[in-house]
Amino acid sequence: MQNLDPVIFLGPVGYIAFSGFLVAYWHFRRRLGILVLFLSAVAYFASIAVKVVFQAFTYGWVQSTFGTVSVPTGLYFGAQTCILEVGLAYLVARVAVTRRAIDAGDAEGYGVSLAFWENGVLLGALPLLNLSVVYALIATNLLPPSLYQTVVTSEPSVFDPPSQLIFPVALGILERFSSFLLHFSWGYLCVLAAYLHKKKYLVLALPMGLVDALVPFAGEIPAWEFEAILFLIALGAAGLTWRVTMKDRSSGYGKELSPGPATTRS
Repeated sequence: MQNLDPVIFLGPVGYIAFSGFLVAYWHFRRRLGILVLFLSAVAYFASIAVKVVFQAFTYGWVQSTFGTVSVPTGLYFGAQTCILEVGLAYLVARVAVTRRAIDAGDAEGYGVSLAFWENGVLLGALPLLNLSVVYALIATNLLPPSLYQTVVTSEPSVFDPPSQLIFPVALGILERFSSFLLHFSWGYLCVLAAYLHKKKYLVLALPMGLVDALVPFAGEIPAWEFEAILFLIALGAAGLTWRVTMKDRSSGYGKELSPGPATTRS
């Protein structure tokens, strides 16, 4: 049996390293505590769980009605991210602010944490574990031929040679950076919306989830063009976030930040 080329591991390892570094940096040099990391995990994984259940009951109908690649199908995915990922991020932040568990000073850490759970765990650690198990089973001749054929059929690209893997891996890392910018932006805005009682920040954050409306069209244009478009959208979202919050940042968010419990600090 042909085994996976080790180059395939660079993608998930890169996602984990990038996300882990940002979490460590914000924890030790800026502001990101265990409580914020936990709250972001609740918001993120709750949204993913609801997405999985919702799609299990509805995606078949959407696919048969509108097709796999269509604007309605794209909006189907985008609306879920707006309502569930961004919406739940706001609701969790709102509850935490109400209980004086976090304040505006935790907004950056909350956004970084949301990005960590997406990139470092869901798309980093879990795929790395899966690839490692497959690699080990093939290397030790413990993978049944039928299961090997299933892997080859379902994921043929993981058996590509290094020359064909490097470019997709690089594009994958760029996509994860775009994901970081988007999660950081809407996480940051959600905390400010909850803490400052400014709904305009929530109104700005919600449409950022529509980026997932592009998902059905990923295979319709060259991969590098798709990732470039995604990166420009993410960069625009981050730039807009930084610009519209400038006044509140310069004024110290309009009020004295509460010290909060020790678990929210580094």
